Amino acid sequence: MKKSIFLAFILAAACGMQAQNIVGDWQGTLKAGPVELRLGLHITKNDKGGLTATMDSLDQGASGIPVSSISLDATKLNFAVEAVHGSYAGVVNPEGSSIHGTWTQGAPLPLDFTRATVPLKTEHKPAPPSDIDGAWMGSPDAGGVKLRIVFHLTNTADGLTATVDSPDQGAMGMPVTSVTRNGSSLTLEMKQLGGRFEGKIDDDRQGITGTWTQSGGTLPLVLKRVKNASELERRRPQNPIRPFPYREEEVRYDNPAAGIKLAATLTIPPGEGPFPSVLLIAGSGPNDRNESLVGHRPFLVLADYLTRQGIVVLRADKRGIGKSGGDLTLATTADFATDAEAGLEYLATRPEVNRRKLGLVGHSEGGEIAPMVAVRNPKVAFLVLMAGPGVRGDEIIVEQGRLISEASGMSHEQAATNAANKRKLFSLIEHQKDATVLDKELRESLAGEVPEGRIEDSVKTLDSPWIRFFIAYDPAVALRKLTCPVLVLNGEKDMQVPPDQNLPAIRKALEAAGNQHFEVDELPGLNHLFQTAKTGLPSEYGEIEETMSPRAMDKIASWILGQ
Repeated sequence: MKKSIFLAFILAAACGMQAQNIVGDWQGTLKAGPVELRLGLHITKNDKGGLTATMDSLDQGASGIPVSSISLDATKLNFAVEAVHGSYAGVVNPEGSSIHGTWTQGAPLPLDFTRATVPLKTEHKPAPPSDIDGAWMGSPDAGGVKLRIVFHLTNTADGLTATVDSPDQGAMGMPVTSVTRNGSSLTLEMKQLGGRFEGKIDDDRQGITGTWTQSGGTLPLVLKRVKNASELERRRPQNPIRPFPYREEEVRYDNPAAGIKLAATLTIPPGEGPFPSVLLIAGSGPNDRNESLVGHRPFLVLADYLTRQGIVVLRADKRGIGKSGGDLTLATTADFATDAEAGLEYLATRPEVNRRKLGLVGHSEGGEIAPMVAVRNPKVAFLVLMAGPGVRGDEIIVEQGRLISEASGMSHEQAATNAANKRKLFSLIEHQKDATVLDKELRESLAGEVPEGRIEDSVKTLDSPWIRFFIAYDPAVALRKLTCPVLVLNGEKDMQVPPDQNLPAIRKALEAAGNQHFEVDELPGLNHLFQTAKTGLPSEYGEIEETMSPRAMDKIASWILGQ
C-alpha cells in the first residue's frame, strides 16, 4: 500500500459561453485501473466577474482544494491545480451540462464531468452504536513490509459507515466506499485504493478474520479491536521536540535544468558561523524531506542530530512530492541528481554556510546520486554514502530479492528461480527497443508469476523511466572519478543494499580513482535504515522503536567535522 495517487482537477470558465452557464457544482469519476476517485467541482463568480473554483476528492477525504488557474477559449476548457501538480483539458458541450476531457498527473486519464444533481457529500444522522463500532487494526504482510491499516466503523441512521487510515504512510481518514454486513460477514470496499476487505466477525466481537485484496493480489488480514488509542501510536523516541536549540527555515529554490521549484527545510546551528553544511539526498521512492517510512522520519532525526553538532542541514521533498514541483513518475536517478545539484547551489548562497565545506549525504539511491553530482560540481568538498550502491541496479534488486525471500522462509531453490526470472525481465527491458514487442514479452513473462490483476501495474513499473535507468546504471563510473574525501557506511544486516555485494565494489572504484581520503565501514547489527535490528528484514523497520542508531549518526557527524 504505497501512497495512493492523489488525483484532482479544477474547473474554469466562461468566454464564448455565459459564465453563469457553468457556475455551480459538477461531479465526475476518475478511473485509473481498479482505482476510482469521485471528484466534486464547485464554481463561483469572484468579485471582478470572473470565475473561481475549488474541488473535492471525496474518496480521499480532501475538500476545498483551490484551483490555481482557469481559462476557457470558446468551448475549450483548461485548468491546473498546483497543489497536486495536475492539469485538465476538456470541451464543454453546447448545453453547458457536461465536460468531456483528460486529466493529466504524470499520465493522462479520461475524465468527464456532469452537473451535480444531488449533494456530493451526505452528512449521516447519528444512531446508537453497533456491536462493532470503533477502531480495528491489522497489518497485511506485503512483500516483507508490514504496514498497519486501521478501519474506523460507525453506525448511522443510514447504516454502517467507515473510514480507513494507513498510519505508517501518513494517510488518515480516507472514506470507505461501501460497508456491507450480513450477520457475521463484513465487507469493506475502497474504490479509491482499488482495495477490498472481506472478513468474518469473531463471536466475541474482538477480531475480524479475513482477506485484503488489492490490484488482483490477496493477502490474509486479521483485524483486532483497538481498546486504547495509545495502541495506534508507535513509539519514536528519537523524534525531536520543539523548541529546537537551532534555527529552522522553510525554503524554496529553483532547479533550472528541470524548470521546477523544490521545497525544503534548512536547519542552522546557533552562533555566527559560517558552518560546514550538508544536503541530505533520499533513497528511491516517493520520499518527503524527512524520508518518512513506516512511521519513522530518518532524515528529521539525522538533520536534528547533525545541526546540534554544528552542521547546517538542507533536506528537500522529492520532485512531485509534498510541496515540491515536478513529476516523480517521469524522473530518473539522473534527474534527481539535478535536483540535488540545485540544493547544493542554494546552500552555497547562504551566508551561514562555509562554501569550502559543502557536502552531500546520500542514503540508498541517494548514495548513488551524490557521486554523480560530485564529479561534475567542484563545490562538493566531501561525501557520506549511507548504504550507497556499488554495483548496477539490476544486480542489487536481484540480490535483495533473494536475501529477503530466503530470510522470510522461502527455499533456496525457489529464491534462486525467482532471481533468475528477474534477471530475464531486466534483460528484456535493457535490450528490447521495440515498445510493442517489449510490452508483449513482459506480459508473457509475468503470466503465472504474478496475479492477473497485477500484470498491468507490473508492466508499467518495469517499463518506467526510473527502472530503465536504474537497472542499467553502473555507479562505479562516477566512483572511479571521485577524489574528494568519502565516508562509506553500510549496515551489516542490510538486505536492500547488501554490504558483501556493494562495499568491495565501492572500495575498488575509489582505489581506482586514486582517492587518498576515503573510509569504508560496515556497522555491526544495523539494517538498511541504520537501525539496530535482529534480522534486517524490511518487515522489522516499523516494529523497531529506534529510527537511526546513535552510533551511525555520531560516526557521520564526527567524520564531517574532521574534514
